[in-house]
Amino acid sequence: MILNANQIQEIIPHRFPFLLVDKITDLIPGKTATGIKCVSVNEMYFVGHFPQEHVMPGVLIIEALAQVGAVVMLSKEGHAGQILYFGGIRSAKFKRKVIPGDKLIMEVEIVQDRGFVGIGKGRAMVDGELACEAELIFAKGK
Repeated sequence: MILNANQIQEIIPHRFPFLLVDKITDLIPGKTATGIKCVSVNEMYFVGHFPQEHVMPGVLIIEALAQVGAVVMLSKEGHAGQILYFGGIRSAKFKRKVIPGDKLIMEVEIVQDRGFVGIGKGRAMVDGELACEAELIFAKGK
């Protein structure tokens, strides 16, 4: 299943300038998804991070992975319209810089879904090279 930004916004509540996923290229609801973020020099955070050498902040790479994970969990049958909160991060590692012009490919697999809490394993790649990996914890809102 392929989703564009408008379809992603039907699943998760994020909007510009905080929607950090441009497209979902592969989705198995409740299980896994692959998302894309085309990193542009026009991103607002590049004004201050860093003016002399633009680098996408690691916390925003993690947030982008979490948004892909939220699409996976909230696209599952019966979960439409729910809110998913970021509950935690485990074992985050950053392996390379992400800069303007990079195409960030993000893969998230939900490895545990216990009703109100889910755990996903995420990886972000640029040109086949690992940029970031982390275990993400999600908490469903009431």
